[in-house]
Amino acid sequence: MNRFIYSALLYLLLPLLVLYLAFRSIKSPDYRCRWGERFGLAKLKQSDLLIHSVSMGETLAAIPLIKAIQQRYPQVSITVTTTSPTGSAEVVKAFGPSVQHCYLPFDISICVKRFLRQVSPKSWIIMETELWPNSIYFASKQGVKVMLANARLSEKSAGQYSKRMKLSQPMLQSLDIIAAQSLQAAERFIELGVSPSRVKVCGSLKFDLTLPEDKIAQAKILRQQWRDKSAPIWVAGSVHPGEFEAMIQAHKRLLASKPDALLVMVPRHPEQFNAAAEKILASGLSLARRSLQDSVTFNTQVLLGDTMGELLTFYGAADQAFIGGTLISNGGHNPLEPAAFGLPVYVGPNHWDFAEITRLLDDAGALKVIVSADELAEELIVKFDDKLIYQNASEAALRVVNTNKGALQQQCELAYQLIECVK
Repeated sequence: MNRFIYSALLYLLLPLLVLYLAFRSIKSPDYRCRWGERFGLAKLKQSDLLIHSVSMGETLAAIPLIKAIQQRYPQVSITVTTTSPTGSAEVVKAFGPSVQHCYLPFDISICVKRFLRQVSPKSWIIMETELWPNSIYFASKQGVKVMLANARLSEKSAGQYSKRMKLSQPMLQSLDIIAAQSLQAAERFIELGVSPSRVKVCGSLKFDLTLPEDKIAQAKILRQQWRDKSAPIWVAGSVHPGEFEAMIQAHKRLLASKPDALLVMVPRHPEQFNAAAEKILASGLSLARRSLQDSVTFNTQVLLGDTMGELLTFYGAADQAFIGGTLISNGGHNPLEPAAFGLPVYVGPNHWDFAEITRLLDDAGALKVIVSADELAEELIVKFDDKLIYQNASEAALRVVNTNKGALQQQCELAYQLIECVK
């Protein structure tokens, strides 16, 4: 498939994109707003630099990079785009009016061309692997210098690109700089036709996360409110439908040996909060909902984290963590946030979006890959029972995070080069 066929298919699929937004808006009201931005119809100002992150995770990783650019180049105007309401909320919270913000339009030629013509950026930084053929093509045609920051490319994604070389290769070869998270990712980009001179291994920005003091303080308060220090608390973070039952089953097994244990279950998407609550109640476990400010008592068995922006705090108040999106075919989410608090971490087998990070944590003894609820329960019980095993895993998690810091400075330098070459 080449770009012309791809573009034609997108025009044919346009009614489905409208239906997609309508469907998402049923369960998540935030998707009812700002449709004009999705189709390049918003009125925007010109900016020197365009930065795109997808959702909350990518945006949180991008925030330190964007702040460093603002500090070094206060005169450079910036537009930050996202694709999800959660990512949008993080941009607004972090930068307010200091940047122009909107959703990135769908990759339909007419929408992309209008968007790029309005913003008219000199350079564009794209986070991770959010690559769209038309967007890259028209940006390159407009003379925009493009950097792929914090770039990851799993074996699975590389295989998909290789099956569509007529579409993917011109797009990848249009990238001026690729700041790869790992040597494996860098090699995959090169195998797909990117010039080695454009690829630099920098590590992951996610290792450079800073735990905010207010989050740490809030986590300590929550811990005191929820349970005695010796009582077991674990978090199932960013879990998806298809994983709710496994988390409940694992917790029931844990409760059989640790009756005072507390599970903090945090669904990935807000539209799944009520569905998760129904699953918990149907299982017979006692439930408190964070959004309702329910008290967490000794008899509370599950706290549903049905709020936004608190997952990091929940990790800080817990002892162990499971990362969702890995027992289903999703690709997983970031295991470094709980690891930064020194928590032993568990993931399912489908963690390809964070394969290198998972491997580092696994090799160090900080993480275990589990395949079932029963195996998860067994691992939780072992760590809660054996303080030495727990301590070894906890120290390993902190060691991996601390020894892999430094990606931010390297990627900042590449971003500065990108900006300087178009000044």
